[in-house]
Amino acid sequence: MNTVEETIEIAVPVRTAYDQWTQFECFPRFMTTVKRVEQIRPAVTLWAVGLGPVCREFATEIVDQVPDSHLTWRSLGQRHGHRGEVTFRPTGRDSTEVTLRLSAESRGLTGVLPVVPGLTSRVVRRELAHFKAYIEGQGEASGAWRGTIRGGQVRPGEPEPPRSRVAVWPVG
Repeated sequence: MNTVEETIEIAVPVRTAYDQWTQFECFPRFMTTVKRVEQIRPAVTLWAVGLGPVCREFATEIVDQVPDSHLTWRSLGQRHGHRGEVTFRPTGRDSTEVTLRLSAESRGLTGVLPVVPGLTSRVVRRELAHFKAYIEGQGEASGAWRGTIRGGQVRPGEPEPPRSRVAVWPVG
């Protein structure tokens, strides 16, 4: 397996960067190699990625996910296997370091990227730059999923804030 690791600093708080990353179906808006993402279940996604005329589809399982910290996944099935991890680390009050690690079979990332020295790394770096431009331009996440996944098992998300016990006064 070939492993690629790229890091980028983003000028938004960790929560904002993490929350936007969990919106997988938005990835085609800013990542040029991602053509489509479908959230099948909280821990399973279906991806269509391509570079030039080559396009591949594959499913991934989120193995471990902790809000504002990290997300790890693995591809399902034997063909074009890969694993990945994205971590989020605060570097200031309103800035975040995002590190993406991908390990893919020697055919290239999910069989789409050819084995050209440095190409996968350049594509990952470019896509992280697109993510940075998108979230910094938005200033806030377009949604969020705050659940936790351990060993592929979904755990409940953050509890709802307590509701006020003050009676609602009739209006009008």
